[in-house]
Amino acid sequence: YIEPGIMVNSAPFDGMYSEEAKIAISKFLEEKGYGKITSAYRLRDWCISRQRYWGNPIPIIYCPNCGIVLVPDEDLPVLLPDNVQVGKTTRNPLLSVPEWYNVKCPQCGADARRETDTMDTFVDSSWYYARYTDPHNDKRPFDPDKANFWLPVDQYIGGIEHACMHLLYARFICKFMRDLGWLKYDEPFLRLLTQGMVLKDGAKMSKSKGNVVDPNYIIDRYGADTLRVFLLFASPPDKDVEWSDEGIMGAFRFLNRIWRLIDENLDIIQKGVKIEPDYTQISPKMRNLIYSLHKTIKKWREDCLDRMQFNTAIAAVMEHLNNCLAIKEVNELSDNDLAVFAQACIVFPPLIYPFAPHIAEELWQKLGNEKLLHESGLPEYSERFLELDKITYVIQVNGKLRGKIEVDPDISEEELKKLALEVENVKRYISNQEIKKIIVVPGKMVSIAVGK
Repeated sequence: YIEPGIMVNSAPFDGMYSEEAKIAISKFLEEKGYGKITSAYRLRDWCISRQRYWGNPIPIIYCPNCGIVLVPDEDLPVLLPDNVQVGKTTRNPLLSVPEWYNVKCPQCGADARRETDTMDTFVDSSWYYARYTDPHNDKRPFDPDKANFWLPVDQYIGGIEHACMHLLYARFICKFMRDLGWLKYDEPFLRLLTQGMVLKDGAKMSKSKGNVVDPNYIIDRYGADTLRVFLLFASPPDKDVEWSDEGIMGAFRFLNRIWRLIDENLDIIQKGVKIEPDYTQISPKMRNLIYSLHKTIKKWREDCLDRMQFNTAIAAVMEHLNNCLAIKEVNELSDNDLAVFAQACIVFPPLIYPFAPHIAEELWQKLGNEKLLHESGLPEYSERFLELDKITYVIQVNGKLRGKIEVDPDISEEELKKLALEVENVKRYISNQEIKKIIVVPGKMVSIAVGK
């Protein structure tokens, strides 16, 4: 066991919490003269020079008389040449442009040579978030007032390798700019999301392993939206995804079901959205549908905007889709019911827009909207529709579905158990059996375990 705990066999430190004991032991050793408390930083030098074209030029000139000379401020920035021969040599491509690197010394005027190494691209990408706040400033990197208004960045998304590379460099340079008085905050990013990788056969995709899937083939056959939905639905974004051809087909069928729902009922939906419903006059099945609509929007907003758990947001949309498809004979709906059905259907384009933007935009236009979908705002829910008159509980006996009951939302757990045991089909499977346990999953299920 290597986690924090209570100290034992540690003489005067017995019974002390281990994290507190670390400090106490350190002070004890210092008092005895055996050592001194200090902080050790495992920092390494960062070599930023690269022998390649793409990167910030290093503003240094080498003069045979003056030695290392900084490029004067009035000559900054040093711009890369356009006529470089990339890919024709294994040497630094900038060495192919002598008219660029052969210059005069700014101090003595002698023939000199410009530094041809460029900076690691992490140097500029470690602070570009600050430059974005003032991108046209030609006097200084950025206006501190503008940077401090917009920053720090709300969300940083990157691969796991960024935790010890780009993220570390960006934090370091942020603190450097803070010490210069340019920034008022200590950390550049408020939240970090480290996304997982796509695996195949349990391993990271690699050409050498022969387990690479060509995304262009999937996009050509099923569309980019299908690929996006599969990747986002298969697991939480911070976990690895195991590639699955069946998963691709499932995402494809899901999007097609949404398309058919709207396409096949387009005239009815367009008629329904023009009706202002009287919610006191809608049928029970439509009360359930409007509850599904607002519950889904609430779940979608929480998962997408707050938790960034897109897989559960997509699952909620799938559940709402099933509820919409369960409404049959839509041509015979009353005006009030038709209005609710239309509301429940037109929400699909904005709900799938973050995952499947192409089909979402097409459906949005198909519904007669003139603005682009991203200009139309986020879907909203109303608390008044998040209460059900009745809740349906499924009843399982030893893990198998044996019945359903509709009950009041505020029913007690004991009363719910009693009603579940009185369902006729449930009685058949529990007769002559000993009831071992009854588990209630609020709002969803009653599970009964029986045995001899």
